[in-house]
Amino acid sequence: MNNHKLKPVTLLLGLTLGLTNAHAEDEPTPNAPETAKIEELFVLGERRAYQGNFDALESPTADQFMNEELLRDAGSINLDEALDLSASVARQNNFGGMWNSFSIRGFSGDINLPSGFLVNGFNAGRGFGGPRDLVGIASVEVLKGPRSALFGRGEPGGTINLVTKRPNFETGGYLRGSVGEWNHRRVEGDYQTVLGESENLGLRLVGFYEDSDSFREPAESEKVGFYPSLNWKMSDQTSLTYDLEYTTQELPFDRGVVYAEEFGFSPRDVFVGENVPIETEVVGHQFEFQNNLSDNWSFLGGVGFRETSLNGDAFEPQFGSRQTYFQNGQTISRFFRSRDFDSEYFVLRGELAGEFNTGELRHRVIFGIDYDKFDNTLVIDRYRSRFSGDINALTSADLANDLILEIDNPVYGANLNPLAGANTNRNEVLKGYGIYIQDQIDLNEKLQIRLGARFDDFEQDLTNRLASTPTTITSSDDRFSPQVGAVYRVSDGLSLYASYGEGYRQQTGQDFQGNQFDPNITESAEIGLKVDLGEMADTIEGSFTMALFQIEQSNFLVNDDRPAATAVGFFSIPAGKAESTGLELDAYLKWDNGLSVWTSYAYTDAKFTNSFADADGFGFSIDAGDPVINSPEHQLNIQTSKELTIQELPFRLGGGVLYTGERNGFVGSDFTLPDYTTFRMFAEIKPVNSLSLRLDVDNVLDETFYTNSYADVWVGPGAPRRWRMTMTYSF
Repeated sequence: MNNHKLKPVTLLLGLTLGLTNAHAEDEPTPNAPETAKIEELFVLGERRAYQGNFDALESPTADQFMNEELLRDAGSINLDEALDLSASVARQNNFGGMWNSFSIRGFSGDINLPSGFLVNGFNAGRGFGGPRDLVGIASVEVLKGPRSALFGRGEPGGTINLVTKRPNFETGGYLRGSVGEWNHRRVEGDYQTVLGESENLGLRLVGFYEDSDSFREPAESEKVGFYPSLNWKMSDQTSLTYDLEYTTQELPFDRGVVYAEEFGFSPRDVFVGENVPIETEVVGHQFEFQNNLSDNWSFLGGVGFRETSLNGDAFEPQFGSRQTYFQNGQTISRFFRSRDFDSEYFVLRGELAGEFNTGELRHRVIFGIDYDKFDNTLVIDRYRSRFSGDINALTSADLANDLILEIDNPVYGANLNPLAGANTNRNEVLKGYGIYIQDQIDLNEKLQIRLGARFDDFEQDLTNRLASTPTTITSSDDRFSPQVGAVYRVSDGLSLYASYGEGYRQQTGQDFQGNQFDPNITESAEIGLKVDLGEMADTIEGSFTMALFQIEQSNFLVNDDRPAATAVGFFSIPAGKAESTGLELDAYLKWDNGLSVWTSYAYTDAKFTNSFADADGFGFSIDAGDPVINSPEHQLNIQTSKELTIQELPFRLGGGVLYTGERNGFVGSDFTLPDYTTFRMFAEIKPVNSLSLRLDVDNVLDETFYTNSYADVWVGPGAPRRWRMTMTYSF
């Protein structure tokens, strides 16, 4: 187990961010959410991987872009809070707060693993680096629908891509400090400058330190992140970019609250774990090489390498008949697990993009090839008992041996080192390469079609080190993923589109015969319309998108109840099927008077379409028509802000509302998470040009709510009303 010390890294971060002897100037205002170009060819002078030169009305997809200004207006600090802005995204079980987990359009991947997301087109969701902070992120992209025809990865309902902050070849930045509820303390900085005699080397240094208690005492956390980047403009046509990601976190493993039909939810302020942190660490490197071959053609190459680790002990509520809360509503029985997770991820890619004409037809083409390798090791030891004494006369031995907490008088630390036995020791290596192509063809001034396809060949090596004779089993598979779309340009400000695509997600583990699971398959179709509001009125800019979609998912893992499988143990089989249909309405509006409004609404009906036994061994039978876990039918997010002047001082005022409907909280059961509505607000003033003061208040009405669930004993509670005061110095 690795032990990471935060303090030396904090000192290094502080010294690095202190090297900011630039001339004082105003902090650059973040760009407004892009309405004219959703899929841009250049970002800060660099082309984006897997995307082409299309404006918003030319793309047959309903994507969402959230930039720095919008994220800051919403008070978003981490990825979960940013994704709340999209009604198409719903929170999923987050493994006790250890990672980001979400569904898009009702579907997620493996609920026992982190959700897959991209950083600058590189897969970064894989691994165990902890929840993602936003300090180094310039924008968050929600790319809906299966993207395997290009990306070759992502969750069944879509893909999240994070665009990092990179050098802009200017000098300046900011230092920011925050204090808030529950002893929250945070400092962050962002500084960039230009180096070299020819001023062709851009440097950007971004980092943060955070220390905070929790409303669930005695839980506390400590985090450090450092994200420097370099951009070397080798010539007018060629550039090389390097990004470093370093984050280390000490986090409480918190499974949340427990629910019983007779007693309701356990108190949201009672922490059911122990004050022994889980330590996570990630070190990632990205290199991107771009060469503009001509006015119409460019090459983009990239290499990424990422190491992550998660180590520590956790105390988690027991299930079923082992859970004492179901007996009296006054105690919570727990079990113990010690984890040592490590992963390495390597990716290599090259992409050629450009355009040409064949007669009267214009072609915009993307062609690429990539390779990736994911190596992960999971080691778990477990201690679990079954309480058999008098629940109304607990002794100190009961508390220690059965790891029981009394809700009204929780005693922590009674037994921090139970005698645990080996539970899991497994190494898995996933390798694959892909070839992809996309061609968007202008048939005339009004009509465009998009054709694309990707071929993937992947291999899995799985070693069970707990077997009496550990052996490595190798299996392989391949997959062809097509896509097709059409866009009809009704006018300069309005277009209609339709698209169809197939996606896949490689699954971990093997069946009872040692065979690799077939990939999880997704087929998606959607139609929609897009409006550029700037073409409709002179005093407003923005966009509106409406989409109707249907997704069919197959081959997700369920319990293998065939006699041959049950005779040798508990195994899964890729036999589950589900369907999601829905309507999405997304809008961003910005008026000349400084008022802006972001609105995102989604109706999603996600349900299973065949019957099977649950894959987690709880003994439930899932019937066709049962709802998918953590998927609300209705979800709405509105964020608004207004620029004002008070006593000749710049002032911003804003707020938002999030509504999330009822959701199933335990697959195969009737347990339902209640709907909730939360409000947030902020006020910000600049007393002098280089200084701003801001107050954020979240959950203004102090709503009691629950954001996600894995089962009735692992339910994530939302935080009570909280405040945060922030001061920013720009230079």
